[in-house]
Amino acid sequence: MQLNQSISRPCRTLAAVLVAALLVGCSGGGDGSIQSIGSGQAPDPATVDFPIFYVKRAVPLEQDDLRQMRDFVPGGAAVFKRDRASPSAAEVNITQRVTNEEPYDVRDIDVSPDGLGVVFAMRGPLDDDMDEDEGPSWNIWEYNIATDTLRRVIPSDIIAEEGQDVSPHYLPDGRIVFSSTRQRQAKAILLDEGKPQFEAQNEARDEPAFVLHVMNADGGGIKQISFNQSHDLDATVLSNGRVLWTRWDRGPGRDGMHLYSANPDGTDVELYYGANSHATGTDASAIQFVRAREMLDGNLLVLTRPYTDSEFGGDLTIIDALTYVENSQATISNAGMAGPAQKRATLNDVRTIPGPSPGGRFNGAFPLWDGTNRILVSWSQCRLLDTDDPTRIVPCTDNRLADPTVQTAPPLYSVWIYDPKQSTLLPIMQPTEDVMYSDIVAAQPRREPRVILDRQAPLDLNPDFVTEAVGVIDIKSVYDIAGVDTSRRVDGTQNGTPTTIAALADPRQATAIQRPARFLRIEKPVSIPDDDVRDIDGSAFGPTGVMREILGYVPIEPDGSVRVKVPANVAFAISILDSNGQRISQLHREWLQLRPGEVVTCNGCHNRTAQNPQSHGRKNLFPAAYTGAAQTGVAFPNTLTTFSPDAGETMAQARARASCADPTDRCGSITPKVDIEYEDVWTDPVASGRAPDASLAWRYNDLTTPSPTSADCSTGWSAICRIVINYEQHIHTLWSAPRLSLAADGVTVLSDHTCTNCHNTRDVAGVAIVPAGQLDLSDGPSDEVALQFRAYRELLFTDNAQEVNMGGLQDVVVPGPPDAAGNPTVVGVPVAPTMRALNARGSTRFFGRFAVGGSHEGYMTPAELRLLSEWLDIGAQYYNDPFQAPED
Repeated sequence: MQLNQSISRPCRTLAAVLVAALLVGCSGGGDGSIQSIGSGQAPDPATVDFPIFYVKRAVPLEQDDLRQMRDFVPGGAAVFKRDRASPSAAEVNITQRVTNEEPYDVRDIDVSPDGLGVVFAMRGPLDDDMDEDEGPSWNIWEYNIATDTLRRVIPSDIIAEEGQDVSPHYLPDGRIVFSSTRQRQAKAILLDEGKPQFEAQNEARDEPAFVLHVMNADGGGIKQISFNQSHDLDATVLSNGRVLWTRWDRGPGRDGMHLYSANPDGTDVELYYGANSHATGTDASAIQFVRAREMLDGNLLVLTRPYTDSEFGGDLTIIDALTYVENSQATISNAGMAGPAQKRATLNDVRTIPGPSPGGRFNGAFPLWDGTNRILVSWSQCRLLDTDDPTRIVPCTDNRLADPTVQTAPPLYSVWIYDPKQSTLLPIMQPTEDVMYSDIVAAQPRREPRVILDRQAPLDLNPDFVTEAVGVIDIKSVYDIAGVDTSRRVDGTQNGTPTTIAALADPRQATAIQRPARFLRIEKPVSIPDDDVRDIDGSAFGPTGVMREILGYVPIEPDGSVRVKVPANVAFAISILDSNGQRISQLHREWLQLRPGEVVTCNGCHNRTAQNPQSHGRKNLFPAAYTGAAQTGVAFPNTLTTFSPDAGETMAQARARASCADPTDRCGSITPKVDIEYEDVWTDPVASGRAPDASLAWRYNDLTTPSPTSADCSTGWSAICRIVINYEQHIHTLWSAPRLSLAADGVTVLSDHTCTNCHNTRDVAGVAIVPAGQLDLSDGPSDEVALQFRAYRELLFTDNAQEVNMGGLQDVVVPGPPDAAGNPTVVGVPVAPTMRALNARGSTRFFGRFAVGGSHEGYMTPAELRLLSEWLDIGAQYYNDPFQAPED
């Protein structure tokens, strides 16, 4: 390795300043230093009697960003080894045999549980003029301590360069879990969708998404196990054998890095900690949870820091994740404990906001498993540029920090050991100006985590579901919100009448129209390629900035239960719909996933509120509000005996068991459809004293305009079925579709309610008119966004009212406030949009006209209104297929 030492720093003129700053900055000396630990202690010559490994690099000139996984860092880096964590131990460059003094970059060191192997990510040789998307790929390398050998884990050059591989970690069975842009299973899904294979971009659309993969020790058997739409990184393994990692959640309304866990085969993914604990940094600033490692006592040691502008570091935080799922939310077995779950690992006053940090900052840490609770850390003390002489570096003091013009000096990260018993930080090696030490690990044998074998059919997985490439999600009741029965009977009042799940399920006490939740919709994010594959114009995404597909629909049973197949190996979300097919649940903000054959069961749903944010990701955080059937062999109250539930079964479970046992039905009750259909299979007319509820079918085949799905999917659903709605093709064509009422002779037109007859700027004679309701649904590009139709803009965005003046249309203007010089002005009269993206139910200005008693009652068919509702609910995009959208 060749560290670039040509970087210009104001402090390079005074070599002696380093030692002075180190001693004064750690002393609490006479000039008011506020550094609290490491008070002038001499280095401990025998702190750790095992080899240590770390990355040594030139200090980057630009701030890092946790969201940028592929950033190019010039200057070079290498992995070094010391036989003991001691200042006197010799330093050996173990990567030099490969790099041959050429510039390489290195990151993410991990050590095997037996202390015999080290893995890390490395790429090179690099050129300082390269962009981050150029040059060699990140590869995983392994160093064998006993034999002093270094090898690339994937030996094939072709396979090694198929993706960017980082963040490796040993699994207890000898395999390696790592983050990668390979997206192997996701690319196979793209082929099934009729699209080319490409590296899907993260939700910020600025680089490929890094997601979790596993491979064998020899680099074979590569499998994708996570399907997040943004990055999954920093994987580690807990003592129980589960993989823990940092997930960048950037779904609708989300933007945070918190902790997730899963089995090593990608089954049983769950939010583990921190989704609602980000505002716990300095002055309640937002922090992210990264580089987690388990400590000997089961607590987690986590680096908490902002995304960027924190001098490459943050604070070290110990999290009691065995007791808590959030800083102030305990697990059900620890109910009543208020927290906090988080505490500082050291006594340092570390700030997680931009600017000086009196206690310095930590770049990373490695907890020792020797019973001492000591921690190897990469730490930089607080340093400032002298305000009188910016070429000098001075330690932080109260007086200097109080100066509003003070500037931080470049960080000085080196390897230290923290002893919590003595509250001391002792240097393992002398800090070196312009050099940064990071990714510190100790090759100390520790307790082997439990081995969790991959699930296999037919022992652990349903072989039929594996063959179909589906999993199953099972919800006991959508009316169970965080352990509370929230069921209400729809009765014409605004919020309905409170009732119970059992009452809603009883056809004698409630009809289908009185049940708030009628259908469940499964939605999928659309993978977006980078600009080299398809340079999509931003107008394609519409008001939400995302693209979405619909995977299918299934009825919700009377007790609120759902059991439904979902395509495996895709990210998906669910929405609960009312009797109009419009979402009544909150927007689902976390991506779910299922592996082939996997069945995931949950008690119910959750609503997040700002006043009481609660996590719902881990199992058994809340008691079940619904216990299912009271006894085996007895039908649900006042229902047909067609289905004989077992005790504790929900209606969906009992129906699914019968459906899957019937060779003619073949699990039909849990197979979604592209159409919204309902048939009452429960009501016993005699026992309930009423007729069964009316059937319902809103089918795409009933449209006179193009269908957003294939003919095959309309007749039989499979895991590759997609509903893809594009505005011009599927929505705009509704406005000009003929809506004629004919006389008995089938020829005479009694009425014509075609939308564009009235919602137009010209009448049939070509004379200018004001569109009905100030809503123009005619053809033609918008004068605001040329690649979008004017009708699209008027439906979804505020526009100005118009009037006819001298045979032409012009904006209505009224007196406005005077300008800066006091002169009079005029302003337009705004017209609110009639539709709301992501909220069909809230688009009452549009749908209210088509309701019973509305001015447009009967003008549109139920199938058309269903299409409009689902398009609005998923985001009202202009395109939902990147390969149909125009290029920039």
